[in-house]
Amino acid sequence: VVCYYTNWSQYRPGDAKFIPSDIDVSLCDDLIFAFAALSESRPCTLIPVEWNDDGPNGMYEQFTSLKILKPSLRTLLSVGGWSMGTETMTLMLSTAETRAEFVTSSIEYLRSRHFDGLDLYFEYPGSRGSPPEDKERFTSLVQELRAAYDEEGRRTKQTPLLITAAVSGVKVIIDAGYEIEEICNELDSIGLMSYDFEGSWSNATGHNAQLHARSAQEGFMTRLNVEWAADYWVSQGCAKSKLVIGMPMYGRGFTLRDPDQNGFGAPADGPSPSMEYTREAGFLSYYEICTLSNVTRVFDEESKVPYVYDESVWIGYDDDESLRNKVEWVHEEGLMGVMVWALDLDDFSGSFCDQGPYPLLTTLNMEYNASLSTVEQPEFTTSSDGTSD
Repeated sequence: VVCYYTNWSQYRPGDAKFIPSDIDVSLCDDLIFAFAALSESRPCTLIPVEWNDDGPNGMYEQFTSLKILKPSLRTLLSVGGWSMGTETMTLMLSTAETRAEFVTSSIEYLRSRHFDGLDLYFEYPGSRGSPPEDKERFTSLVQELRAAYDEEGRRTKQTPLLITAAVSGVKVIIDAGYEIEEICNELDSIGLMSYDFEGSWSNATGHNAQLHARSAQEGFMTRLNVEWAADYWVSQGCAKSKLVIGMPMYGRGFTLRDPDQNGFGAPADGPSPSMEYTREAGFLSYYEICTLSNVTRVFDEESKVPYVYDESVWIGYDDDESLRNKVEWVHEEGLMGVMVWALDLDDFSGSFCDQGPYPLLTTLNMEYNASLSTVEQPEFTTSSDGTSD
């Protein structure tokens, strides 16, 4: 179970404010800090984003210190995110020399701040202004990171730093950005961003993260679901044992054009209004969705996800029922695990939903552990060079 922490959630008002001490480490195996950024000019190095990320008792230190509570916990630093864009990524990827600057400096940056690895959350190589060449250059970066991190581990007799990546589940972005087999061979795990398949950028209602396609969907719409995305990564050469499936703790909302049309594919006029805590039109945390009154909930048995609606708003989201279905499917498929985006979007304090703290993440863990006990797990042995087989 991989859990993302977002460093901007500290700015949410009231009971929605989230800081590292709000993390329940018993519910996560790996924690990933989002985000660091890249310097805008050479040398190409990691830099903090928020004013209080780095330094004594900064967010980095508060985050990595959680290992005191759970020694087996692994903490990673994620670089990238939507807001960073692609310009600095492209600069860093552009030559072997600029990549080497990043690789070498990242080791010192991570070690000195007590992180256990690096998560590449670039959105996206080959898209959003990133040139086509960045697809191959991203592969080179992953290979160069793997070689350098393993060598540093051998030289210093430390556990090698982990290398993971968060990747798209949308075919056009996948095809433009990733040499799948090559990067999956080198990465420790691949976090599939199996959400944001549909949202208010469309003119009709659709679910953020449905598990399966619906029979009414045709053409490219049949690819906008978790199952298709995972199957595509596997079909292109990514081992199931490295694929971690993203689970959103939020929903995507639409404003209905006609109150009498309120199912999938209903005409929509843009996003639903912004909410008090997340303050982004068309985006709602689970703890905001659970407090909505006078809405009708529908669970779709084909796609295995719920939505709610009233006369003006339609929201697709995940709840305990859909997460149980997704975790069961993850185990049936033999995939590595699950990834949560993000901790601060669940009802982490139990202040909103009257379901106790972390209702979604708790359900996910309970179902995951129950499923794990019924599935024969592969045995991993450690070879003489310290790598896992």
